[in-house]
Amino acid sequence: MPINTLSDVEFGEDLPTFVPDTSLATGANFAKLVGWDGPRFTDHEAAKKEGLAGAMIPGILSQGYLIAMIHNWAPPAEIITVDTVFRAPVMADDAHTITGVVTDIDEDAGTVEIDLTVSNEKSETRVFGTATVRLPT
Repeated sequence: MPINTLSDVEFGEDLPTFVPDTSLATGANFAKLVGWDGPRFTDHEAAKKEGLAGAMIPGILSQGYLIAMIHNWAPPAEIITVDTVFRAPVMADDAHTITGVVTDIDEDAGTVEIDLTVSNEKSETRVFGTATVRLPT
């Protein structure tokens, strides 16, 4: 059930798991749209020649998926901040999941803090961070 107001949120609540599209086709298309059409985002073999394990998903697309996950959970949420740490690349064509947990509720400010994690199918954390969102009271 979607979250619509601050009173709907419970401390420690897990957000529904989000499965982003980390296909090479999507990552490459996004990279081209933002002017980052280098081989590290568009071609596995060319990325390997650059010393990478393969093509990766652009970091700003990963951040967009974090925001999409929050809006799936709470459609009226206003994203105030998203602070991310890229521990390792999100590799194209590898399955990833995004999870989140509510770590703070500030009723006076009308905000919720959420810890976010992007993990691959080996349960390795690739990206983690924190979002602060405002919800209607």
